[in-house]
Amino acid sequence: MTSPVPFPERPGKIIALHLNYRSRAAQRGRVPDQPSYFLKPPTSVAASGAVLERPAGTELLGFEGEIALIIGRAARRVTPADGWSYVAGVTAANDFGVYDLRYADKGSNLRSKGGDGFTPIGPEVLPAADIDPAALRLRTWLNGELVQHDTTADLLFDFGRLVADLSQLITLEPGDVMLTGTPAGASVAGPGDVIEVEVDTEGRTTGRLVTPITQGTVPFGPYGALPRVDDQQRRDAYGKAEPEFTLNASLRERIESVGVATLSAQLRKRGYNAVSIDGLTSTRPGVRLTGRARTLRYLPYREDLFREHGSGYNAQKLVIDALGPGDVLVMEARGERGTGTVGDILALRAQVQGAAGIVTDGGVRDLAAVSSLDIPVYHTGAHPAVLGRRHVPWDIDIAISCGGAAVCPGDVIVGDDDGVLVIPPHLIEEVVGAAIEQERQETFIAEQVAAGERVEGLYPMDEYWRGRYAEWLAKR
Repeated sequence: MTSPVPFPERPGKIIALHLNYRSRAAQRGRVPDQPSYFLKPPTSVAASGAVLERPAGTELLGFEGEIALIIGRAARRVTPADGWSYVAGVTAANDFGVYDLRYADKGSNLRSKGGDGFTPIGPEVLPAADIDPAALRLRTWLNGELVQHDTTADLLFDFGRLVADLSQLITLEPGDVMLTGTPAGASVAGPGDVIEVEVDTEGRTTGRLVTPITQGTVPFGPYGALPRVDDQQRRDAYGKAEPEFTLNASLRERIESVGVATLSAQLRKRGYNAVSIDGLTSTRPGVRLTGRARTLRYLPYREDLFREHGSGYNAQKLVIDALGPGDVLVMEARGERGTGTVGDILALRAQVQGAAGIVTDGGVRDLAAVSSLDIPVYHTGAHPAVLGRRHVPWDIDIAISCGGAAVCPGDVIVGDDDGVLVIPPHLIEEVVGAAIEQERQETFIAEQVAAGERVEGLYPMDEYWRGRYAEWLAKR
């Protein structure tokens, strides 16, 4: 480091602020009256360039570009006017966290934001004596695209006030780090992404704090809270003020009022021709499947990989335990029918968890027992062999391929005796509305055909029959 301010490689305390930028408060829909804080472990600190793992089994690794204050001298019961004088320097920081574990923290953020490497800071420190704390600019880039851009003129609580507030009860010591909040634009990063954060003012800069993201491979053990997400967590993670889509009871009823074949036709009209999961049979003929996708990917069997990832509490068991009401577990098994990908015990566990169904383009063990359950399981056939004959359970809640279709976590999965479809959430309202109208028209057409009418001009309807259809519709 070229800065005269010591760089806190292992600070005594890391204190982070919940909300402090007006833009973020507006996004969250609330403006706090007073600042509120949480702690992050010193072991969460990482340097610029350090690779950060998205923990295995998690979906929502959130990033938040922030300005970090480095305390220069002990502060206890100082005033807001004097608070800034206790700061030695500022640098860039990224307050990473996994939204999948927020439910388990009860507001403390310890597990969700305290992971190793979850607080990268740097690379350079700007001496506090040389800068105006009200004139700092904060920027964050995701894969080279600017996603956060704000200044300290937008703060709800200035830095001096934060130091004074905390020092009323807590002695701030040299080297302590304070994360001062994030502006609007914070979102989610995944494996392969690179996030950069920079703080600058009047030609002076911290340089870009660079954090590449990779996929973790070590699953969570069964002795603590497991990753779990819902629509609210997704909205919070992606910074959405309002939900883009919620699969509520009313929408579910509308989806199930029309056939999968009709939904397929409407998707095809919109250019979606590869959204059917092909070659599957349901254990519950006549039972509809409607839910949101959770995903599991199997790798082809390899002895060393199976020894490391296949036994014990592997990715398959982890995702089964993490299923919630309305979830559909979709498995990528590469169309391999030569072994089972799920059996009666795990299918029963999914049912107890409230899952809507299971979809696999591989085989099913214990088919008779699985078929006796209430939960529908779509599969390619029965096979008595265990998982390890052909598969290694590898990762969950990532984009996968199943039966020739791409499936992303959160996609809408619908199935009936005609097959299984994957519907992108942003299309569901439009597609369902059009499908309901299509089936209404087809009911009219079927009535005319049953009465002896020719299909020419009727199916599809020409102008004459459209007029007759409008009259028929007005009487209903």
